[in-house]
Amino acid sequence: MKEFLDLYMTFFRVGLFTFGGGMAMLPMLTKEIVEDKKWATTDEILNYFAIGQCTPGIIAINTATFIGTKRKGAVGGVVATLGMISPSLIIILVIAAVLSQIMEYPIVGHIFAGIRVGVAVLVTEALIGILKSGIKDIFGVIFYGIILAFCLIFDPSPVYVVLIGIVVGVARIKLIDKKGGEKK
Repeated sequence: MKEFLDLYMTFFRVGLFTFGGGMAMLPMLTKEIVEDKKWATTDEILNYFAIGQCTPGIIAINTATFIGTKRKGAVGGVVATLGMISPSLIIILVIAAVLSQIMEYPIVGHIFAGIRVGVAVLVTEALIGILKSGIKDIFGVIFYGIILAFCLIFDPSPVYVVLIGIVVGVARIKLIDKKGGEKK
C-alpha cells in the first residue's frame, strides 16, 4: 500500500508543478523518476516519451502509466495515472469556477505570460537533455538534421517520425552486422 501511495504522490507532484504539457514535464520526471526514485533510467524515460508520443493520449499520462505498470503492474499504472491527472482535474475545476470573473484583471494576463515563458524554458531544457541522450555519434547528428528538415518541411505525424526512426535504426544495425562491425 505504501508503494501505491508513493506512486500516486510522486505523479501528483509532477502533475501539480508542471505546466505546458508532456515535454515540459520531462525535466521534472527525470529528476523524480530517474534521479530521486531510481524507478527508471534516462533512456527508459526517453523511450516512454517516444512511445507516448506515438500512442493515443497525453504523453505525460502515458508515461505515468508505463512507469506505474513497470513498478506495480496494472494497478500501479492506474494509480500513477490518477496521480498525474488529479492536480489538473482539481485546478481545472477551480479555474472553471472563477475564470470568467478573473480574466478581466490585467495581472491574470501577465501571470499567464510569465507561465508561458517558464514553459518555454522547460521545453528547451528537455530538448537539450534529449539531444544529449539521444545523439551519440556523427550518424545521430546527420540523422537528426535530416529528420528535423523533414519535419519542418512536411509537418508529419509524430507516428511517422518514430516509424522512420525505427526503420533507420534497424537498417543501421543490419548494415553494421553485414560489415562485421560491433553488435549491440
